[in-house]
Amino acid sequence: MTTVAQLRKAALGLPEVEEGTHFGMVSFAVRGKGFASVTKEGDVQVQLPDAAVDEALAAHPSGERLERLGKPIGFRVPLKDINGKDLNALVYASWAHRAPKRLAAALADAQIAAEGPVGDLPATIGKPATRALLGAGITGLEDVARHSAAELLALHGVGPKAVRILGEELRARGLDFQA
Repeated sequence: MTTVAQLRKAALGLPEVEEGTHFGMVSFAVRGKGFASVTKEGDVQVQLPDAAVDEALAAHPSGERLERLGKPIGFRVPLKDINGKDLNALVYASWAHRAPKRLAAALADAQIAAEGPVGDLPATIGKPATRALLGAGITGLEDVARHSAAELLALHGVGPKAVRILGEELRARGLDFQA
């Protein structure tokens, strides 16, 4: 059984997501567009394209199609009836459906990033930091230099070690973090 805390972690781990309330429900939005919420009854609701709703219905028989004014908009399933891995996949699919195309593409690129360095980002910062940077649209050291160390640390997956390594690489190239 999954919980609202797991839903929150999955949603807030994605770029540019904000938590709020919508009609009294905990809800999540990307750049102002809602993509996931949880009802007072404990049902998770995600906005998805029709094909993804059909797949979700096949995988989760206790779920149902969400409609607004007779138009299909997504999928609803009790949190207790879905495991964490499936919840994460639904939240990601919903986020990708509602996020701006460039933002969704940047995260998709980050998720398929190859082993080792991407662009001129050092491999020693680790995969989580590399994915976080790519997900934020930061693909090289020149992009890194346009941000402060604090901004980078605020990205989920970028820790002090990664920032230290990036700082060393920047200084070796005559660059530095934004003040």
